[in-house]
Amino acid sequence: MTYARLVPGPRDVPVGLLVARTSKVLARAFDDALVAAGGSTPTWLVLLSLKSASHRTQAELAAAVGVRQPTLTHHLDGMERSGLVTRTRDPDNRRVQQVSLTEAGEGLFRRLRVAAAVFDRQLRAGLTESDVGELRRLLGRLAGNVAGS
Repeated sequence: MTYARLVPGPRDVPVGLLVARTSKVLARAFDDALVAAGGSTPTWLVLLSLKSASHRTQAELAAAVGVRQPTLTHHLDGMERSGLVTRTRDPDNRRVQQVSLTEAGEGLFRRLRVAAAVFDRQLRAGLTESDVGELRRLLGRLAGNVAGS
């Protein structure tokens, strides 16, 4: 077998590799947009989770954000030092900490929400709602194809 047959041509790049490369580019660009607004992707995910659901304990937040509890604790430590969140012990279970947004956290959430919306509009440029729906469907199918593997 020749070297040319072992190395895929540009049109033969595996779909998984294209998705992974695209994901990295988009994740960096999104984080850059959030940093410019005074936050970061992890901060945004925590703030969004606190605002949009009843995830109040660190364990619930970690699951909602998709990180392990020690990683979340690291993020919350910084957010607490910055005055964005407060943590209090649950009176019924001292091992559980409740997490709440402060006024500063609410303000950062609003700024990051605007940055996320602007980024989303940029990302959708040239796409119709039908295109976006099809993209969502295809990405869901790709995820489903590898779920449980």
